[in-house]
Amino acid sequence: MTMTSSATTVSDDQLVAQAQEYADKLLLLSEGSVNRHFDPFEDIDWDHPDFDVNARPERWILPVSADTLGRHPWYQALSQQQKIELGKYRQANVAKVGLQFEAILISGMMQHVFGLPNGDPEFRYCSHEMIEEHNHTLMFQEMVNRIGVDVPGMGPLVRQLRHLAVPVAVAFPNLFFMAVLAGEEPIDHIQKDILRSGEEVHPIMRGVMAIHVAEEARHISFAHEFLKQHVPESSRRNKFVLSLAMPLIMWILGRSIATPPKTFFEEFDIPKSVRKELFYGSPEAKQTFSDYFGDVRALAQEIGLMNPVAKRVWKMLGIAGHSTRYRSEPLRSVTGAAA
Repeated sequence: MTMTSSATTVSDDQLVAQAQEYADKLLLLSEGSVNRHFDPFEDIDWDHPDFDVNARPERWILPVSADTLGRHPWYQALSQQQKIELGKYRQANVAKVGLQFEAILISGMMQHVFGLPNGDPEFRYCSHEMIEEHNHTLMFQEMVNRIGVDVPGMGPLVRQLRHLAVPVAVAFPNLFFMAVLAGEEPIDHIQKDILRSGEEVHPIMRGVMAIHVAEEARHISFAHEFLKQHVPESSRRNKFVLSLAMPLIMWILGRSIATPPKTFFEEFDIPKSVRKELFYGSPEAKQTFSDYFGDVRALAQEIGLMNPVAKRVWKMLGIAGHSTRYRSEPLRSVTGAAA
């Protein structure tokens, strides 16, 4: 019999079975990367006339049902041309933020695989994921270039977080993959809401989002499986620390990803009252941000990180709420009410 650090007795046979189950899941994800992957310069017809950034430009107007800014009275009161210009800037900046986040993820994940032992199944899957993330950076930058707006992406302070990726990935891999989820879940949630809305958006944006959502499903699945495998291996004390760190990471990085930079509000002279209401002063804005993390809360519950103290932290940060029954479960009632 083997005694784990969390004081739970687990047989050697059980440990072997768990490791094999984890390896099988990673093999399935790796095979998915081989059998179903995309190339942004083969699978998006950038030069098709309909993909011209100025073709039917009204398609850059922010969707009402899937964007809190798009349905805000201040935005609705703008002229059509102002709506288009603001929509182009917002979507280009979201793409730039996605690019920057992917670059941070790649840098940390590269150092994670550097130290893996021979035969570790994480090496192959992580390598596949990094290749896909590199393609995503190409795709996002091409979208920004085509739109033709010089957007900054992340704000200057948030950009400094990139310096933490490598040391955290090396020394605290559980924290690193929590941070991965904190960045991936909001972007995935926002893009799926737009695709599910049925509203017409520009084909550049739709093509980029369709590829990103398809491949991010694997990336998010891996982060979930990584934490399911490795968090239970932690000591009781470390699990408690992780339980408190998880909501903090979601709140800090989630806001960094979902909140436009200061230059966006200055560029379009958006009133401070509107900014506060959208990010995150109104009940709707708070609920929208909280909903990004339904899958993460379910994961925290499953791996034993939703203890009474942790629950209070989630609530204090305003990101407590429902836990999804399955990953990526649509928020039908919320979406329907918003629409």
